[in-house]
Amino acid sequence: MTPSTGPGGPPGGAPGSAAGSAAWELLLPAASAPARARGRALQEALRDAVRSGRLPPGTRLPSSRNLAADLKVSRGLVTEAYEQLTAEGYLRSGRGAGTWVGDAVRAARPRVRDLAPRSPADRVDFVPGTPDLSLFPRSAWAAAQRGVLTELPHESLGYPDPRGLPRLRTALAELLARRRGVVADPERIMVVSGVAQATSLLAGVLHARGTRTAGVEDPGSPQHHALYAAAGLDTVALPLDDEGLATGPLYASGVRLVVTTPAHQFPTGIAYSARRRAELLGWARSVDGLVLEDDYDGDFRYDRAPVGALQGLDPERVAYTGSVSKSLAPGLRLGWLLVPDWLADAVVERKRTTDLGHPALDQALFARFVERGDYDRQLRACQRAYRERRDALVAALAEHFPGARVTGIAAGLHAIATLPGRHGPEESFLARVREAGVAVRSLAAYGHGGSAGTRAAQEVRLVLGYAHLSPGRIRAGVARMARAV
Repeated sequence: MTPSTGPGGPPGGAPGSAAGSAAWELLLPAASAPARARGRALQEALRDAVRSGRLPPGTRLPSSRNLAADLKVSRGLVTEAYEQLTAEGYLRSGRGAGTWVGDAVRAARPRVRDLAPRSPADRVDFVPGTPDLSLFPRSAWAAAQRGVLTELPHESLGYPDPRGLPRLRTALAELLARRRGVVADPERIMVVSGVAQATSLLAGVLHARGTRTAGVEDPGSPQHHALYAAAGLDTVALPLDDEGLATGPLYASGVRLVVTTPAHQFPTGIAYSARRRAELLGWARSVDGLVLEDDYDGDFRYDRAPVGALQGLDPERVAYTGSVSKSLAPGLRLGWLLVPDWLADAVVERKRTTDLGHPALDQALFARFVERGDYDRQLRACQRAYRERRDALVAALAEHFPGARVTGIAAGLHAIATLPGRHGPEESFLARVREAGVAVRSLAAYGHGGSAGTRAAQEVRLVLGYAHLSPGRIRAGVARMARAV
């Protein structure tokens, strides 16, 4: 028995379409389901056939008697399914007119897209921002998860403190004080979904207090404009010099909020000098302003101890944020925000109204991971791997691009390579390596104000991310660039 089509056609009309016949085949597994589940299975199969478009709007369905006979199920099961789907709007029926697929239903999308950024397997991708995800400590993470599920009290699965679980805030306070020199009061630490949420929360609170602009480093992170625009703030591009953010333009801009990466400036790789740090804090005090310190890769310094966080010098003028995106994986969406006391209550309340707090199970898991020393071990493993890859990049550039200058390599997960003028102009260089299957960005791509600093006309300046590439892949990618130009 097959359904017939034609909205308004008489009962017993023309035979059904091929699509309708195929749709009835979807009902056959439901008929063989266990007796207790057969009615529900039949309803679900019929509902899916309508949603998917296999039974289009206006399709007339067989009578309950005929369909029951075809499927070898009781007529009552079919009648109940028809009645249920008619009540939900999937079907329509009239006395003596039969049962039809309703007009309100629209076919579901045939596929689910994945909008996560991906690089084709045949390309060598030097775009910075991603760690080596194969270094994620799956065994240690799984052990921590088992331990947490065993020991976590039932009440901890309720709505959490919007700041985060006390256990995790305490563990983070110890970790950040020890590793980054942060003044970390657990009462002022907030667990967030990465630096992006920390930025949005802080910007939203400051906008409510009258702030309308934020100063950002130029060059700097390309995400800043969109993040602050979403909170109602404009961004002002502020240039750098050899010591960090240039204070003259900072004072002249009139902003009272500035976003910085002083431990390892993104993307230039410089560390702010002690003098510039002091000048930056002097600016904040003189204008009653705030510095947001994005410590995105502060743990990764290879040739000497990491530079301590700016926040440790003045916790009331510096908000501090970081995450596990570079040390573990960005997909965890786990970070922290330390705010001055005068902002703490307002930021906590905004976090509460935004999402009612970070997932409690994830927080407890990471707290255990930190407490047991697993996070320190992970950082040491990453440092060893990334130092090897940095060295491989420097050696490959020296071999294939003699005369290239490589800077910003003391820390972080990327480097700046300045190639001799004979390889320019830059636009032509980028086009050739792109055609050769190498993804790479120039330093100019990170400029907010139309410039990333002065340079010679033919000079090529590249921002090369290396953390996510094996040493062999790095060497192959640099060689491919050299062949292309």
